[in-house]
Amino acid sequence: QVQLVESGGGLVQAGGSLRLSCVASGNIFSVNVMSWYRQAPGKQRELVAAITSGGSTSYADSVKGRFTISRGNAKNTVYLQMNSLKPEDTAVYYCKVALWSGVDYWGQGTQVTVSS
Repeated sequence: QVQLVESGGGLVQAGGSLRLSCVASGNIFSVNVMSWYRQAPGKQRELVAAITSGGSTSYADSVKGRFTISRGNAKNTVYLQMNSLKPEDTAVYYCKVALWSGVDYWGQGTQVTVSS
């Protein structure tokens, strides 16, 4: 079992920055990939960024060059640094942890609202 607690969402003006955090507890030694997804009203949930246990990263085209995903030194925390935010980045952001066993765990979500 893995428990996830997200924080860092909020309201920001276009062009501003936010940093999301997701702290994992429990069976963190089985974690393979940590990811951030987002879901805007009326849209499907989409992958924003991911980082593997080896440190490889990947990003959605819409956020490349603006968002940076990273893991803390203790490897149980994942961050999403979001710069140059746009109104279209408004969504609920979810942290996901994928274990080596193939089981996934999701956080409760944190709201990010970007005003124009």
